[in-house]
Amino acid sequence: MHDTPRANRLQIAIFGRRNAGKSSLINALTHQEIALVSETPGTTTDPVFKAMEILPLGPVLLIDTAGIDDEGVLGELRTARTWRVLDQADLVLLVVDSVNRDLTHRLGDYEREIIGRCQERKIPVIGVLNKIDLTDQLILSEMTVLKAGLGIPWAAVSATESEGMEELIRLMIAHAPRNWDEPVLAGDLVSKGELVVLVTPIDASAPKGRLILPQVQTIRDLLDHDLWTLVVKETELEELLAQVSPKPALVITDSQVFPLVERLTPPEIKLTSFSILMARAKGDLGTLVRGALAIADLRPGDRVLIAEGCTHHRTDDDIGKVKIPRWLEQRVGETLEFTWASGTSLPPDLESYRLIVHCGACMLNKREMLSRIMHAQQAQVPIVNYGVCIAYLHGILPRVLSPFPEVRRLLGNSLE
Repeated sequence: MHDTPRANRLQIAIFGRRNAGKSSLINALTHQEIALVSETPGTTTDPVFKAMEILPLGPVLLIDTAGIDDEGVLGELRTARTWRVLDQADLVLLVVDSVNRDLTHRLGDYEREIIGRCQERKIPVIGVLNKIDLTDQLILSEMTVLKAGLGIPWAAVSATESEGMEELIRLMIAHAPRNWDEPVLAGDLVSKGELVVLVTPIDASAPKGRLILPQVQTIRDLLDHDLWTLVVKETELEELLAQVSPKPALVITDSQVFPLVERLTPPEIKLTSFSILMARAKGDLGTLVRGALAIADLRPGDRVLIAEGCTHHRTDDDIGKVKIPRWLEQRVGETLEFTWASGTSLPPDLESYRLIVHCGACMLNKREMLSRIMHAQQAQVPIVNYGVCIAYLHGILPRVLSPFPEVRRLLGNSLE
């Protein structure tokens, strides 16, 4: 459970006003003192993440957020970070303080805005009426009438006393989205018992002693689908293809060695990359392919954003820092203006870019990657991911989309 990547967990965000008991709730759910609890409003300043397991949901990520009613200049910054959590949330817990006798300070505009934003994004919301151990029955009755009109399920709890947790977890299980888990990566592309070859270069950018996450996830996915799997370096692929029988039904490669692997792989064998598998599993492959076609419209001096979902040490020949910029400038014929962004969010000035090139998103969940694609579309900026971009720049995009006929049909002659 502890080794489950963050992107593969059901991500549960806890929203509410300051001192509604959000931090106490996360402590009650985890049975640990994870979040700092204080009577002082605004104790939580940045989102707090806690990986745990809630059976039968399995591995989840709980996200504690700052109060949505925070005040002042710093409060506005904290609130902005709180709203960004919706980009990755699969389920929202809306915590309401039942003690405050002013109804508008329990269920008012702030709460309705949370519910409205979640409904726009189709994120399920569960209301959590907190501090019931300190509330008289009259107030609880008033709250029952008021909350009935909001159209979401409710649980009554005391986070500090761990009261009502079983009912809350039952509601979380009942209302968690059924499609939150990561979809199939490659197991549906070939038939049971067929051979798949994975080409995994071991160079300066490969993590010492292990494979990168997309490669590990693909191996597990293929084994789960009862497929034969061979892992080989690009320097040994030609010899393997000459000796193995039957021939593989699919070759999956690291995008950095696309030209070599494409040349060595017979045309009757399907070919794609780990990054393209991620593009299909975590985003919208058709939209990312359209983003690649927009490379043809780049002009000298255009701004290009290279975005990654995580931070890592970049080597001298890093794919995002060095190789992709070099290949793009070779295509354009002159220099481009590059900006790099890593971590939890994209820059606010997306409209100023002519293209966004995004990583494979192995550290992001599907909802967060789709949210990034949506932000790009709202800014009317084409977006492509590393693998699709590299295939286009090397003139092999139609070939590496051979396992995905639905995408080829969707884009038609534009791929030719």
